[in-house]
Amino acid sequence: MPALSSTMKEGRVVSWLKSEGDEVEAGEAIMVVESDKADMDVEAFEDGFIAKILVGEGETAPVGEIVALMVAEQSEIAGAVASLGGEGSSAAVAKKEETVVADASAAVSVAAPSCEFSQVDMPALSSTMKEGKVVSWLKAEGDAISAGEAIMVVESDKADMDVEAFEDGFLAAIITPEGESSAVGSPVALIAAQEADIPALKAYAATLNGSAAPVAAAPAATSSAPAAVPKAAVAAPKTAAAAAAANTGDRIIASPLAKKNAEALGIDLRTVTGTGPDGRITAADVENAASGAAPKKAASATSAPKKASWTPAPGVIAATPMARAAAKKAKIDLATIQGTGEFGRVTLDDIKIATGEKKPERKNAAKGAAGAAPVELPAGLVPFTGMQRAVSKNMEATLATPVFRVSREIEMDAFNDLYQKVKPKGVTVSALLAKAVALAIEKHPIINSSYSPQGTVFNPDINIAMAVAIDGGLITPTLKYANERNIIELGENWKELVQKAKDGKLTPDEYNSGTFTISNLGMFGVSQFDAILPAGMGGILAIGGTTEQIVPCDKAVLGMKKVSKMTVTLTCDHRQIYGADAALFLKDFNEIMGNPAQLLL
Repeated sequence: MPALSSTMKEGRVVSWLKSEGDEVEAGEAIMVVESDKADMDVEAFEDGFIAKILVGEGETAPVGEIVALMVAEQSEIAGAVASLGGEGSSAAVAKKEETVVADASAAVSVAAPSCEFSQVDMPALSSTMKEGKVVSWLKAEGDAISAGEAIMVVESDKADMDVEAFEDGFLAAIITPEGESSAVGSPVALIAAQEADIPALKAYAATLNGSAAPVAAAPAATSSAPAAVPKAAVAAPKTAAAAAAANTGDRIIASPLAKKNAEALGIDLRTVTGTGPDGRITAADVENAASGAAPKKAASATSAPKKASWTPAPGVIAATPMARAAAKKAKIDLATIQGTGEFGRVTLDDIKIATGEKKPERKNAAKGAAGAAPVELPAGLVPFTGMQRAVSKNMEATLATPVFRVSREIEMDAFNDLYQKVKPKGVTVSALLAKAVALAIEKHPIINSSYSPQGTVFNPDINIAMAVAIDGGLITPTLKYANERNIIELGENWKELVQKAKDGKLTPDEYNSGTFTISNLGMFGVSQFDAILPAGMGGILAIGGTTEQIVPCDKAVLGMKKVSKMTVTLTCDHRQIYGADAALFLKDFNEIMGNPAQLLL
């Protein structure tokens, strides 16, 4: 039973969309769950078969309880059901889980301090996310935080996103430091309600990350006092807009709550001075601007909680945790390393330079005779982002598909004339191409199909996915029902999807629902290319740039005329689509592009 909201404790199965024995695919909705907020579809994370439903329709289960069993192969269903034995019911499974939870709760109650605090867990920022990496902490240990204020940036398998606090308080302890990963649902930080409780929570945090507990200044709770249970504080994700970046140019860096308050109060964020990290505008800055008060300056070193990493005691070497671990492994005395971090702190890069693992940054060489500065080229391994790993896996998944390709030149003069007429209305070339392809697919539905071992799967809707390159990856926003909507609506929808893709705000339905794909590199001057067929689709159309050509013409004075043409290449799954199907599709596509008036209908 998934947690569909931060306050959800249990969920009721409204209906099962699949039955026992049915085959399911990753991303396919299998049941509808009623939470404390709304009814929501729950998707499968893996391909397989539903072996046993443990929580029936209308029944309720706590969050985290097993509601069904899935197996990879149909032949494994009987074995999975038999392995349950006399405990195949949801009640038996729940009883087992309650025992485990009770034991875990007992362990937590022994270690948890008797003070009010909340636990920040690694949130699930997408349906496929299993773990997240902390890119950066926007708050330091000891800092005061407010509900709705962004406290860290997390990298998921889709994008980097801000994570906000649900409670007011103080960031008592960071469990997962920057650059490290944690499983979804595991604790990454603790928030204290009172600043005086920070030492006790730091000691408790050490027991959560597996390290030895430091000496706590706070006295231990008596045996008669019940231990406090941490509040559920799974933070809500908000799309990151380059957190911790300064407000430069036209780009305004502000917390989501600050943006919301500014919109409600009618305040232009460009007139607000940010006091957050690197000039980030906070909700307090917006409130000060609304009241006309001067922005509060960040707390001085004397008033802020002392941190060993910034103001080390005499004889203590200031170094990051990763630098200390690397120095210990390399058997290097930190006292011999000149730190290059903030306030002279020894960083991991300093250790790598000392061991020869990394070359020190060289100073810019003198300018050459032409006065051009030397070009600094990237070097070494750069780990994939979550999105890049997903793209890589999707490309590998297509290698087993037998494909063929068909190319054709498309006359573009009439299409270009139409575009110039509708361009002032906000219609883009992408929207027009999607409409033209969708009308051609109506005449050849086989191009919109997908392969199944049992036969051809025809898709009833024509959803055109269009590849968009964004910073750090590739994504395919989808224009749904492209054959049924007018070009004005498609144009507006496409602009909205592209902006959401750049901001990392696309929902899974907006990039996973395509039935046919277009990849357009014409705007980069590419004349012709072949596109890789996405897994689960029947075809993808690669569109090159428009070029002018001289062709024979009986009506021209010199017997020649100039025309605009572009080359398109259709890649198809040869298991259900044949060469003649592709050729006829391109023939009708060319006719539509040559007589584009039908795109306005």
